[in-house]
Amino acid sequence: MPWSKQKVNNLFFFLGVAVVVVMLFTFDVSFVELWQHLCRAGYWLIPIIGIWVVIYAINAWAWLVIIQGNMPEDDLVNCKLSNCKFLIRIYRLTITGYALNYATPVGGLGGEPYRIMELSKDIGNQRAASSVILYAMMHVLAHFTLWFSTIFLYIALAAIGDLPFTATTAVVLGIVAVFCLIAFYLFSKGYRHGLAFKLIRWLGRIPGLKGWSSRMLERHSEALHNIDHQIAALHKQEKRAFYQSLALEYLARIVQSLEIMFMLLLFGIDCGGGLSGLTLTFLHSVLILSFTTLLSNLIGFLPMQLGVQEGGFVISIAAMGLSPSVGLFVSIICRVREIIWIVIGLALMKVNSE
Repeated sequence: MPWSKQKVNNLFFFLGVAVVVVMLFTFDVSFVELWQHLCRAGYWLIPIIGIWVVIYAINAWAWLVIIQGNMPEDDLVNCKLSNCKFLIRIYRLTITGYALNYATPVGGLGGEPYRIMELSKDIGNQRAASSVILYAMMHVLAHFTLWFSTIFLYIALAAIGDLPFTATTAVVLGIVAVFCLIAFYLFSKGYRHGLAFKLIRWLGRIPGLKGWSSRMLERHSEALHNIDHQIAALHKQEKRAFYQSLALEYLARIVQSLEIMFMLLLFGIDCGGGLSGLTLTFLHSVLILSFTTLLSNLIGFLPMQLGVQEGGFVISIAAMGLSPSVGLFVSIICRVREIIWIVIGLALMKVNSE
């Protein structure tokens, strides 16, 4: 007997709770040290945690743009920006989806199916699936765009003597550039032809999933092709929605850099102070975020990228000429923020949005 949506919802919820409990007892520092870090952060915890209200709002807006751009004109009446109920629902699903992604291995195996299941109540299964897949692709594309653009930011700061530029640095930046260009090419193919059908077929190569993949392709071939058609249509016919969503997702990454900037300011790191000093500190924060997310996403099969994110912060902050202890502090506070928002996201799963 197939599971009801409520049972699936409960499964996601209890999985998330279990992961949060595990993470609370597997911190890299003792609870005494953790409390000392929290006390040091003090009132800065308010903007560090609060900035994510804005970031998730931008994410929700980007997703809403895709939903509207992926629907016939006659159906848009149900999801206009003026429809407060639907907007709040998208915002809630955005937070909950990311909470599940943080809490589950291979980010996306929790949040994306949950979003499809919930959004299908409003716009149907196929359009929900295509919209969620499109948004997930856009979110990842924004990461690659950030990584690629910060190559030039690093070169610019190195050119004015703010950052070192060595042969090793040139090689690393070159590798990242090639990596991003290859990704842009693959994304362009995915947007032109869709990914749903090929993804299910590719999953069939994984041991144990061949039978499931075959059944999916046999029973839902038409639906998968329709989803791919909707994915391709957004890029071909709704370019304004496509680039608006990408710009919003990129903006969300830039706003996220403020979180790191707040913590650098907490340590008195402001590059000399004044407007120019704060601007430089913010640009350094963008670079730190870019390097750390690149490293953590390369090893995305760990829940919350345990250990990888911490190492990324320490290495990237040390590369900027700062103390590794600053990187450890930033990573711990970011981990606390993630746990808090996971708890908020899980709580929102139990909020009746009907």
